[in-house]
Amino acid sequence: MSKKILCVVGARPNLMKIAPVITALKAGRTPFDICLVHTGQHYDSAMNDQFFAVLGIPKPDINLDVGSASHAVQTAEIMRRFEPVLQQENPDAVLVVGDVNSTIACALVATKMGIKVIHVEAGLRSYDRGMPEEVNRVLTDQISDILFTTERDAAENLRREGIAGERVHFVGNVMIDTLKNQLPHATPVRETLRLAGISEAFLRGDKGYGILTLHRPSNVDDPNTLRLLLNTVVEISESMPIIFPVHPRTRTRIESNGLLASITSENIALLPPQGYLEMLGLMKDARVALTDSGGIQEETTALGVPCITLRHNTERPITVSEGTNTITGTDPEKIRNAVVDLLRTGGKAGKSPEFWDGNAAQRIAAILHNWLGNSEQRHVA
Repeated sequence: MSKKILCVVGARPNLMKIAPVITALKAGRTPFDICLVHTGQHYDSAMNDQFFAVLGIPKPDINLDVGSASHAVQTAEIMRRFEPVLQQENPDAVLVVGDVNSTIACALVATKMGIKVIHVEAGLRSYDRGMPEEVNRVLTDQISDILFTTERDAAENLRREGIAGERVHFVGNVMIDTLKNQLPHATPVRETLRLAGISEAFLRGDKGYGILTLHRPSNVDDPNTLRLLLNTVVEISESMPIIFPVHPRTRTRIESNGLLASITSENIALLPPQGYLEMLGLMKDARVALTDSGGIQEETTALGVPCITLRHNTERPITVSEGTNTITGTDPEKIRNAVVDLLRTGGKAGKSPEFWDGNAAQRIAAILHNWLGNSEQRHVA
């Protein structure tokens, strides 16, 4: 009888991480029985349908339809709605990915019910407890039975927090599995601009273009920080055009603070949120990415594209030590200097880290077949 794994997604980045995992778990001589639960933490039906189709993910078996709320309310509501799902489905294990509220909420319910918890993308640390994601990461790792890491240094983070080494497995980065699989299908940047009604003349000269993403509360919720960042981007756009797919939260903050006019420029292309293949096309041909996204730090390293991270820390230090990432924080001078250096030298060169080879999900499946196949395995958290 095949073992049943209940896989949880809650926000868009989870989809890129879960896609190769589900494919790998369903493959082989003894495929797992997979139940996919979408908590609805972030849910735009049109955008999510597109992501499911592009990434080859089956439609969720269950959608909790939680929606947006404060962190506490959202986490509590996910827990309340997830408990009866576990009672009904009775899985052998619950698999969670990343660090969103859905991750910790579903892991906590599962462990309270004595169900094994699998955490994919464990051990990442920014050591900034002001980030809700950092709290989610730390707590999820503490209650997980088996932890899959994207880089070797993550094991040391977990060891310092008292997590037994036999629970930790270095497998690589499942997000890069998806990137490598989908890269041949990336939407050309000119097509994305054309569909947004932006002339080809926008991509002028030989300096290429930069791509900008902003969504972290620390960057967009404080009007002064947001204003400084946008003013800096306007300055940079005089040397290199900037493509800016605007996150809905960010657009709301820009408009409510009266900042839209300040970035309305022939040098800045404001786009609506983009699908995965469109973002992949924008990233792979960019001269530089300016971002506060953890996922984009990883993807640009895999693509060999210089990345300037508009945060004061990163939970993905391997993108700095081995990859193409430079941390500037939100200081305008540091950001400008990083761009000037990039235009002068071509930007930071890096290499793809160990096991970022497109096979992380296969390693996970192999380990889980052995782990769940052991009838003597018990919850060890």
